[in-house]
Amino acid sequence: MITLVPPSHGHIAALLGFELANRAFFEATINARPASYYSLEGVGLAVGQAMADVFAGTGFQYVVLDGAGEIAGRVNLSVVKRAHYHSAVLGYRIGQAACGKGYASEAVRQMLEIAFGKLGLVRIEADCRVDNVASARVLLRNGFVQFGHSRRSFELGGVWYDRLHFEAHKPVA
Repeated sequence: MITLVPPSHGHIAALLGFELANRAFFEATINARPASYYSLEGVGLAVGQAMADVFAGTGFQYVVLDGAGEIAGRVNLSVVKRAHYHSAVLGYRIGQAACGKGYASEAVRQMLEIAFGKLGLVRIEADCRVDNVASARVLLRNGFVQFGHSRRSFELGGVWYDRLHFEAHKPVA
């Protein structure tokens, strides 16, 4: 159905196309990227940073490819903490045309396999706006449990939103 692959220099043009095609869709619900991001140079710098983060062990980004090999979304782990925590923060975005196909749920499932498997993490956090019911469902389907609700914690376009906070733990063998 989908495949997760680390972004590489070979993805830059396709990533730029994906981000441009979905810019308004994403910016309606999450913070906008800087305008400088929306160029081959900007995406190239972001891909280079993603590769450096992997090398440093501080972040892991993946491109979500559909069955035809087209970019359908992105999924990542950031704020990776090793000593004492072995945790990270999950983020994901699926393009507007790919919504409703189960790609987000599958991308999160695969990301958790990577996190709890080869990365050796034991706790993953994620959050979403209270009104983002679809995102909350994706997390719950993948074994996340809500542990918090922060009020007026996210501002977008001059409006403050509440967020729900979730966690998932590596299954105990």
